[in-house]
This record gives sequence, C-alpha cells and structure tokens, in this order.
Amino acid sequence: MGGIAEALGIEHVFVLMLENRSLDHLLGFSGIAGADAQTGVTTKINGLSGTESNSFNGQTYTVSLGADYQMPTDPGHEFPDVLHQLCGPAATHQSGGPYPTVDNSGYVASYVATGGKDPGEVMKCYRPEQLPVLNALAAEFVICDNWHASMPGPTWPNRVFVHAASSAGLDHSPQTAEIVEWEAIDGLAFKNGTIFDALERNGIARRLYGGDDFPLVSALKGIHLDDIRHYSLFAGDLAQSKYSDRYIFIEPSYDVLNDYKGGASEHPLADITQGEALIKATYEAIRNSAVWPTSLFIIAWDEHGGFFDHGTPPDAPAPGDTAPGANNNQYGFTFERYGPRVPALVISPLIPKNLIDHRLYDHASIPATLEVLFGLNSLTARDAQANRLDSLITLRAPRSDCPETLPAPADSGAALPAFRALAAPVAATAVSRPDETVDAGNLPAIIHAAMQQELSVWPDRRQAIVSRVASIKTRANALQYLAEAQEKLRPHRSQANAV
Repeated sequence: MGGIAEALGIEHVFVLMLENRSLDHLLGFSGIAGADAQTGVTTKINGLSGTESNSFNGQTYTVSLGADYQMPTDPGHEFPDVLHQLCGPAATHQSGGPYPTVDNSGYVASYVATGGKDPGEVMKCYRPEQLPVLNALAAEFVICDNWHASMPGPTWPNRVFVHAASSAGLDHSPQTAEIVEWEAIDGLAFKNGTIFDALERNGIARRLYGGDDFPLVSALKGIHLDDIRHYSLFAGDLAQSKYSDRYIFIEPSYDVLNDYKGGASEHPLADITQGEALIKATYEAIRNSAVWPTSLFIIAWDEHGGFFDHGTPPDAPAPGDTAPGANNNQYGFTFERYGPRVPALVISPLIPKNLIDHRLYDHASIPATLEVLFGLNSLTARDAQANRLDSLITLRAPRSDCPETLPAPADSGAALPAFRALAAPVAATAVSRPDETVDAGNLPAIIHAAMQQELSVWPDRRQAIVSRVASIKTRANALQYLAEAQEKLRPHRSQANAV
C-alpha cells in the first residue's frame, strides 16, 4: 500500500518533542492572529483573556504576564496531580470509571501541595518577547491551539503515544522495579508494535537524534544503538549531499540527575532559553539544508507540566490494545480522556503562511500522519481516529519567503548551548539529592533507555544487565550505573555516529 507523501511533495518528516509546558503558559498571551487552517477566515489563537483564575485558601490567583525563565519548584504532573489540577483538590477517580468533570480549578492548590512556595507562580505565563523563537515560528507557520497531551498524566506515557499511539496501559511514571519486570519478559511491548517497527518493515529509513547519550526513545523495544545519533551531528548530517532518512525524531538533552538544570528540554527546572536555542538551531539546520523544500517539521511538548491551561480536555478514543487493570495500569485509567493542551507547531514551505489550526489533535496525530504519508497501517484505535496533519500541506511549490534565521533567544542571564560537542561524561554530572530514591520522575525511564542500549549490544548478558539495574536504589546509584553504561557503550556509539 502506497502513501501520499510523493504526491504532496513531502520526503522528510522531523519531530522535536520538548517537555512539560501548557499552551496558555507559553502562548496564552501571544495574541497571534492569522487565517483559520480550515476556512481561511481571520481568527485568533484560543489564548487567555487575562481574567482566568484559581482560588486557594480564600485568595484568588489570576493568570499574569512574566513567567520565570526557570521555575523554583517543579509543578506536579503525575496522574493524581493532573486529576486535582483539572477537577479540583477534592476530586477522585474510580479505577476503570469515567474521568470526573473538568473545571481547571485546582492548579494552584496542586502546586502548593507539591512544594510550591508562591501559589501564583503556576499561573504565570510568558510575554511574547520572552520567547521570541517560539512566537516567530508560531506566527510564520501553523500553531495548533487544540493539541492535547494524549492522557492526563506525566511525561513517559505521553511520549510513548508519539511512538505507538498507545502507552501499553502505562498511566504513570515507571519505577525501576517495573522496568526490570518488563525486561524479564523482553521489554515494554505493544500489541501492534511502534511506528519505528512499521517504518522498518516497509523499508522506510528513520533516524533518532538525542541531546544525551540515553534519549527516552531508546527504551523502546526494537531501537538499536545504531539508530541513534547525537544531536551535535544533526546539522552536519543535513548538510550532506544526500540525506536519505524519511522520519527523524529528535530528543533534547535532559540533565535529569541535576534536576534538569543544564538541559534543553524546557523542563520547568531548566532555563527555558536553552530550549529556545534548541528550537532555533533545529529549524535553521533544516531550513538551510537541501531537504527543506520537501520537509515537514513538527514541534510539540509532551505534557503540560502542571501549568495552568484554560482549555477543557475532551473525551478520547481508547487505543484498544490493552485493558484497564493491566500490569502497566496503576490508576485504572481507561484512556478515554485527553490531557491538557500543549503547544504544537507545524512547519513546512508547502504550508501557507500564518495559519491557526483549531482542530483537535493529540500525540497520536504524529503516527497517524506518518501512516497516511507512507502508506502504513494504523497501530491502534487512537491513531486510526486521530486528525492528521497532511491536510495542511496545500501548496504545489515551496514558499520562498520562509525565514532563513530566527531571532536570538531572550537574555535570561544563562549561557546558551552550542550544540557542538558530544554529551559530557555522566561521571562528571552533578547529582542533586544523591541519597534520595531513584524512583521519581523520568530517571527510571532514562535508566531503562541505558539498559535497553546495553541489551541491544550484548543480548547474551541479559541476566547480568537486568540484575545490575535491579540493584539501583538511590540517585547516586543511578549516576554510577549511567556512567558505567556510558563508558561501555561509547566505543559502539562512536562507530554508529561515524556512519
């Protein structure tokens, strides 16, 4: 079965996925106006009026301009946190039952409950001049203002929806004991595989770029070390005379052991200008390469990160490949509700300038788009029903007015990354809270990625590798393991990156 990529003029699809920001938080006060992507009539982004608020302890906290470049406290965004943000602090969810009524009343209370000292901090939103890169792209290409996280929860299950239109029932951040159990049965598997499996079966070349040695995507079964290149090689690869990869997925650097502070993921504890620099570098590398006229570039954020958004997540089709109560399902979530809105940009010289797309999307729209472009079967019921992005590609010839460069990121006082050197040795990484448990946030998923990379190189050492991971209890233990894995894998990685 053939796809429509050739007819539309698309040869390369790039996806850059960042971390933990809501649409209102980044662009709610942008005031962007443009043409409706469906009707062509003048419209505006569905942003903030300035009166949206939450109440806490008898005080009202209204959305405000001027968010911090770097948050003092990470807002909660696990399943119970998001439940309380969307439905109020007293809300409960019955396992296997429907999601409660959403009124977006609990963001401030949730932030305080997870350690926030200034209750109004989570209601702050950026001024356009604070995010000049993002605002320039949003006004130049397409901003999707009804793109939702795939489920009301944390990073890992939402990211997996990009790759499999499902999270295999996972509704929480996994712990090390869970990933060890997965590996005992040969990894986190999906009934119909991932989009990478489908591309490989159909002979369609794909490539992964990571800002760290252990991008989260490499935790997926079937991803091999030679699939992954360091982001520092990205611009140089595109400058080659023939770039043959059709689907390119890009992950930022995380610096998870140092509370994300040195990463470019736009995690709330990182300086957001680092992510702005990554967006700028990625766009300019594609824009100034030979593949630009035939490219589609999607930028999205995995989940809202606990930041206020006034949108109401609608009902969603369950993927249908797993049942509530499965091994990966902690809260009995049925996946019949989307998560909060996140920003998403669609960029191509084959799309008219300055569109605003109000149609409903979620992360499963990415594999759904790849499937129609390249003639692949749907993976689950979620991507089978998802709105796709190919309808935006309406120009017969590439635009000639697309900017070659973007504005510089705002000056937050932080040094901007150069994206030239390979990742620093993990052994030299600062580790915050070394004696605390390893089982928090994305760290177990990073460990899973390292473990899968080891297993892809040394499948005959499975028992020893899995046992080593099972022994990790603290963040200091995690640092030691990741440093060991990096040192062992570097010779193999160097060979793959030389290709």
